[in-house]
Amino acid sequence: MKILNDYFYLFDQAGQDSNAMDELLSLFSPDVVIVLNGAKQIGFETFIKAFYENNSEVKHMYENWELRNNGEYYETNWAVCGKTSSGKVYALSGIDRAKLDQHGKIVYLENIPFDKNIFNKYS
Repeated sequence: MKILNDYFYLFDQAGQDSNAMDELLSLFSPDVVIVLNGAKQIGFETFIKAFYENNSEVKHMYENWELRNNGEYYETNWAVCGKTSSGKVYALSGIDRAKLDQHGKIVYLENIPFDKNIFNKYS
């Protein structure tokens, strides 16, 4: 799943590289559904730009993306370490679920953290 592997790689680079940001944004359909810790929003650009306003750097590690639920979506376990804009460091883990359209664009991305209070701790 090159596009989903590219997602993690480009996500990590996008905070310091505008070309990586453009490439990352190109992986998503404009009306992608993003679900973060249960909260749904449409579109990825607003999320990623807000993320990098609050975080200076991140590094993801993840397992192979596997097709799940009779082919409905891809899923992987992930872990990330990062540094907030204020200088705090953190480590998180969870599951991502993704769906692709017929053009290979991400149309659904759900982030399911193992710690449901992560956004309260590191915002």
